[in-house]
Amino acid sequence: MEELVSRRVELDAEHAQEVLGVNDANLRVLNRQLEADLHARGTTVTLRGHIAAVAHAARVLDELESMVRRGVPVGPDTVLHATRIMEDEAPESVAELLGTEIVARRGKVIRPKTVGQRRYVDAIDDHTITFGIGPAGSGKTYLAVAKGVQALQAKEVKRIILTRPAVEAGEKLGFLPGTLNDKIDPYLRPLYDALRDMLDPEMIPKLMDAGIIEVAPLAYMRGRTLNDAFVILDEAQNTTGSQMKMFLTRLGFGTKMVVTGDVSQVDLPSGTVSGLRVARRILPGIEDISIQELGAEDVVRHHLISRIVAAYDRHDATNAARYEKKQAEREKGIS
Repeated sequence: MEELVSRRVELDAEHAQEVLGVNDANLRVLNRQLEADLHARGTTVTLRGHIAAVAHAARVLDELESMVRRGVPVGPDTVLHATRIMEDEAPESVAELLGTEIVARRGKVIRPKTVGQRRYVDAIDDHTITFGIGPAGSGKTYLAVAKGVQALQAKEVKRIILTRPAVEAGEKLGFLPGTLNDKIDPYLRPLYDALRDMLDPEMIPKLMDAGIIEVAPLAYMRGRTLNDAFVILDEAQNTTGSQMKMFLTRLGFGTKMVVTGDVSQVDLPSGTVSGLRVARRILPGIEDISIQELGAEDVVRHHLISRIVAAYDRHDATNAARYEKKQAEREKGIS
């Protein structure tokens, strides 16, 4: 039986409270996530458990303190993400991984919060076209908009173009009140919301009037060549194959494209194949195109969302297996 050990870790007095959390909220998360027992008294944390578990807990505390030193806010959610990263794979410092700043505005800093998100933003840096495919809350659209704002502020591009297909998800456009623009606006609202988190709200109308930021339905992209732009196609699972091809061939010189979507939430009419699914199948291997798959572990909204996504994934996998079994039985019966 492995020997139980005890070890004391002394936190920097300046950072101890942030590491442990308000009313020790971060410490409670650590005790739930780690196999060692942690007890804090002042700036001293006592670790008890098996040798490997204690050593791992000490590394986690060291990484959290490094994050605080870098100015990364460390709350219970951050602690949860950090412990999961170190548990699964940590090819580099978690403090470095989660400390990468994309955009900052009025004290709010936007940065990747999981390994998958870090790979996604790195792929955007390294490729002309990047696909971000994953469930709701995995940051695929939000981080893409942040990278667009970053590129604009660095003068790497002259404009940001945000687009979505206007496909009904249960409701019908024709029954919505107002003009065509009024009817389309709800489909584009999430993109406006992301922009407001990253830019001063009073600046957005001015930038739009100047053509520096454009938010428009996908149909408005037809016939154009987009040069010196950062272009984001959101909700790409609701494009048809021809729409996806049309969008990708708008690529001009000095332009980056990011395509985001969730293949489990297709709202196209029955029998219509999603353009995102087709692209995911035929584009891998083409130089300067990256396809990044985000999963339930990359969901950074309310902790229940990742559990909901995982439950639906299990349900879909079970149904797919049953369908394949029935198909095999039918084919066997025919033969």
